[in-house]
This record gives sequence, C-alpha cells and structure tokens, in this order.
Amino acid sequence: MKHTLPEVLAPAGSPECLTAAVRCGAAAVYLGVEEFNARRAAHNFTIADLKAAVAYCHARDVAVYLTLNTLVRQEELEAAVAVAIEAAACGVDALILQDVGLARRLRAVMPDMPLHASTQLSCHTPAGVAFLRDAGFRRVVLAREMTREEIAACATLGVELEVFVHGALCMSVSGQCYFSAMLGGRSGNRGACAQTCRLPFEPTGDRPRPCPPDRAALSLRDNCLVKYVQDLKELGVASLKIEGRMKRPEYVAAATAVYAAAVRGETVPNEDVERLKKVFSRTGFTDGYYADRRGGDMFGVRRHEDVTAAAPVLKELARLCDKEVPRVPITMSFALEAAGCRLTVSDGIRDVTVTGPGGETAVNRPLDATRVEEQLRKTGGTPFYAEMVACLLEEGLTLPMAAINGLRRDALEKLTVKRQDFTPIRCDNGAALPTLPHHTPGAVRYVARLQRADQWSPALGADAVILPLSAPAQTIRTIAATGVTVGVEIPRGLFGQEQKTAQKLAAARAAGATLALCGNVGALPLAKAADLAAVGGFGLNITNKEALNFYAERGLTAATLSMELTFGQMGRLLPAPLPVGILLYGHQPLMLTRNCPRQCAGGSCRECRGQGITDRTGTAFPVVCDGGCAEVLNSVPLWWGDKMSEVPAVDYYLLHFTVEDAARCAAIVKAYKQGGTPPAAITRGLYKRGVE
Repeated sequence: MKHTLPEVLAPAGSPECLTAAVRCGAAAVYLGVEEFNARRAAHNFTIADLKAAVAYCHARDVAVYLTLNTLVRQEELEAAVAVAIEAAACGVDALILQDVGLARRLRAVMPDMPLHASTQLSCHTPAGVAFLRDAGFRRVVLAREMTREEIAACATLGVELEVFVHGALCMSVSGQCYFSAMLGGRSGNRGACAQTCRLPFEPTGDRPRPCPPDRAALSLRDNCLVKYVQDLKELGVASLKIEGRMKRPEYVAAATAVYAAAVRGETVPNEDVERLKKVFSRTGFTDGYYADRRGGDMFGVRRHEDVTAAAPVLKELARLCDKEVPRVPITMSFALEAAGCRLTVSDGIRDVTVTGPGGETAVNRPLDATRVEEQLRKTGGTPFYAEMVACLLEEGLTLPMAAINGLRRDALEKLTVKRQDFTPIRCDNGAALPTLPHHTPGAVRYVARLQRADQWSPALGADAVILPLSAPAQTIRTIAATGVTVGVEIPRGLFGQEQKTAQKLAAARAAGATLALCGNVGALPLAKAADLAAVGGFGLNITNKEALNFYAERGLTAATLSMELTFGQMGRLLPAPLPVGILLYGHQPLMLTRNCPRQCAGGSCRECRGQGITDRTGTAFPVVCDGGCAEVLNSVPLWWGDKMSEVPAVDYYLLHFTVEDAARCAAIVKAYKQGGTPPAAITRGLYKRGVE
C-alpha cells in the first residue's frame, strides 16, 4: 500500500470506530482481538470480525495492525502464537508486540510478518531503537515522553519510527507502571489497567502544596501535536499515532480528520482543534513532552465542564464519517461497438473488465464521450474516484445511461472484491528455535540494590551491591576491596542521557564495577559497550522462557523476573538458560514518570527525599527523583524474610532499597538471611495473588 508519509494511524476500538477512521483519512488503523491486547475493555474484534475489517480496509488502501501488546505468561505462549497465526490468515499487515518472548517465537513461525515494537517496551533512546531493530522489529513505537530532539536522534537508524501525536498521556512511561497491578490486581501490562492514576492524588511532605482544582498529581492533560506534523514529517517519522481505542467514533473521526489534513499540508483551523478539544480532553491539551516544557501546566483532569462541552459537537462530528469517501484513484477505459460494450477499470495493480450490450443506431443524438465520461465518474458511495477516463465510441451509436451505470457498478464491485485478495504470510508453527543450555544454579546470592551510595556500610552483608550510577569511584573501590561484587544501575529513564551514561559506566568499570543492572532495552547495549555484565532488572518485564532466551541470546548474563508473576508462575520458567532472580524486598516502584508528580502544584522539583504524594484515603506514597525522572514507590515494603521457605529456588534475591538508611539496610539483609519478624505494615506483593 502506498500513501503519503507519515501515515495517520487511527484507533479502531470497534467496527464503528474503524469506519470513522477510514472515512476520515486514516492510512492505517490499529485494533485488538479479544485476547492479548492492552485495551481489554474496548469492544475489540473476533477473528471473524477481523477478517471483515481487513477486507474493508484493504479495499480502501488502509493498513491494519493487530495489537498483541501484552505480557504473555509461559502457559499462554502457544495460545498467543495461535492468535497471531489466525490474524495472519486474515491478512493483517503487522503485529504490535510488547513481549519479546512472543516476538522470538513469531520470528521463527512467521519470518515475513512485520513486527512493531509496542510503546510498552519503553524504548526512548537510540541504543534501544537499534537494539530492537537488530532483534527483528521493523518499526519501533517510541515512548510518549520524548522531546523533538530525542526523536530526531532516533530517526536515522534504519527502522521505522511511530510517534504518539494525540490522546491520553499516562503519567507513567508505558510498560513501567505497576500501580494498578499492585493496588488492585489489574495489570496495565496485561490490558486490565484500572486507571489508578486518574484518582485525586496530592503532594505531601514538609511543605505540602495542594494541586489546583483542575489538576491531580498523577493525571496529565491529553497530548496534541497537530502543529508539529510537518516537523515530524521532516524528521522522517513513519507513523503518527492517535490514542483512543476506548473512545467513541466521533472522537476518532475528529482526530483522524485533523491529522490527515495536517499531513496533506493543509492549515488546520483553530476551530477544528477546539472542536477536538471539546469532544475529549482533560482541562485542554499539552505539547509539553515534545516541546521539552515539562511541569505543572501539563497536569489536568476530566472536569464536569469538559464532559458537557462534548454534547453539542457530537452530531456535527458524526457527519464527518456518515458517507463513503472516495480515496482510491482508478483509471477507466470504455469502448462501445454495435457488437457490445466493454469497461475496464484499474487501480494501477489490479484491473477488471466487464461487458455489456452493443450500441443501437441513434435516432436523434448519438452517444458522445463527454456524456459517457460524466456518467462513469459518478463513483459516489464507493472507495474510488476516477483519475482518468478514456472512451472509444463507434460513430452513430447510442446506449441507455442505465446500461453504463450498471457496467460501472459491476466493475467497481468486482474491483473491490479483487483488492481484498492477499498473499498469505508463510507460516510454520513447528519451526524449531535454537535450544539454549540450562543454567545450573549454585548457592543463592543476596543482591542489595541501593538508591544512594550512603546506604552502604561494611555491615551490609550482601553478596553483591548495586550502586546508583552517581556513586563516587572511591565508594566502588572501597566495596570491591572487601571482595563483594559491585555493580551500578543504569536508570530506567535514560531520556537524552545516553552519552553521559556511557561515560559514567566507563568510569564505574575503571573503579572496579563488574556488572550493570539494566531495566530497559536501551541499557543492554550500553552495559556491553562498557564491558560490564548486563543483569536484567524487573523493568524488562520477563514473564516467559522465550523472553529469557531472547535476552540470553543478546548478552544478558542474569535476569530478574517480573514482579507481576506468582511464585507458581515463576516455577514454570525454571530451569532457565541463565541465572534468574526475584525482587524480594523493597518499597516496590509503582510508576516511572518523566514528570515529578509533586509539580502538579506548580512547585519546582529538586529533591523529593522523604516526601511524596497521598491518595484520597491519606495513604502516603514516597517519591524519589533521579536523572530527570521520578519513581512513585509503594507505601509499604514488600517482605518475605519470614517466609523464605515459600520462595522459589532461584539464583539471587534482589533487595531493593530506596528510602532506608544504612543501618536499616543492614538489618534487613540480616533478617532475610537469618529469618526475622516483619515490620508492622508490609505487603506480600503479587507473588501469591497474581494479576488479571
């Protein structure tokens, strides 16, 4: 399919939304079936629906991308592959994936199927884009938090880029939010997000400043980048993505029409943007991430006046998509003789010829080419418009207009059907994958991850210590001299920080660090370049053996399993091709965000230690800021030190220290090694109850 780049990619949460998107100018749509997609609450499509949707779209030069963009557990992997195979048989043009284990399987089963790396993979650096490109992804959907300059840095790496240009902004970097899962058992990584972030959180601490009435600490305004479309086009971005598979058709119609016009180079009137704002927004729009203007003005909530503003424009917007819009250019060639007539229509690739009755001798006025062309160009109600019409008429003959109309209808119907044909993707569900040898576990190790260098003391007692990247070289040397393995943590949020991070990693290696904790796909290449053993953090969201194989093949030396697995589900991943560990203690990170939530009140964010946010029940959640990003932590620590016999036999336990002082860190390591009474307020996490 050929269309102007960048394509406008519209959401299709229902058949009605799909029709709205196509009729208003989308070059591609993305949609989900009933399983394994990140919007399980949307209408979604059955496989039968999907086949019809693809046929409808392909007849109109619109591509269809299927979202299989959730984490897949070991026991679900074959079912997910089966859904992908069924989707391929329907003719979808690409699969959008979060789970790298599923991607590994599908690369073997359907090597010709284009794979798109979902924004749930949290990719936001050139190294991350290159990593996913080399892993076989044809397109990378970038994180929504990136600036124009950061997108530009990823634009020349030989892989298509997709950028979210409109719609809801999660407070968290996609794929790095565990708030809904931890508090309610509904995982955003599995399409069941409860939108905890839209509740009224407020800053707390030594000098709390309440959010204004139109803001909340974890709720951002909707994104709107319509005025930057030509800029994105010049950068070479392949796809402009509109968020909204949970939205109504009028929203899809309005957003698609506005961005399609902008891609065509038309000036979008302010009233069209205002109308789009009325149909859905949260106290208006923001361009803060793209324009590199983060802060309080990005925050907003869905107010009563925002809801009531939508009603007057819904009927008006519905008219945008109430009729078929001709969008496929064709040529027509008509010939009339006494023996018969013939019409050939072509879209440049396929052609159809239909025949009809011969002409009759004209009594008054013979048929002329102008009248025939005028009649043939009446393609309303079809996807086609005539770019060129050629007529060859035998002199002195005539033909009823009804016969010409019938030829036109017949030819266009046949061409529509012909355009729905496709060459099936070759598929081999029995394709063999490389078998990696199983790792043989040794004695379990206790790994202490520290938020600050001053949390270390000689009494810590851990077998390995992971320091922040900002730790002084002398601290690294001091710890290494005790015989303890020393590593550093590469921040999960690396926005615009690749070069500085690489320099810090080299310095840490020179001081004696031997490993790097990597919580993002962009961190792995940096660790390897610094000659540090790459250890996968929880942010890689590993939930199946194929994901372990994927990372083992790409140089990961150990991996921390997802915090959203139960102990039983973890057991299905063992034995593994590399050492695996579990995050077993800590105020678990609930959300990684590029906007400090305390900024909703308009204050500056310099140091959030000891401060945080509270929910409507008064529960306090600590916030720690580092490297331009903020982490919202759970209100109580995860604790298993008194129930170690229930923990799976893995290679290491990761104790994730954040707000504790050095003495408390040492006491916790001792309690885990020797057994100890838990604090008064704890959580057991998701390791028993699991998530939806």
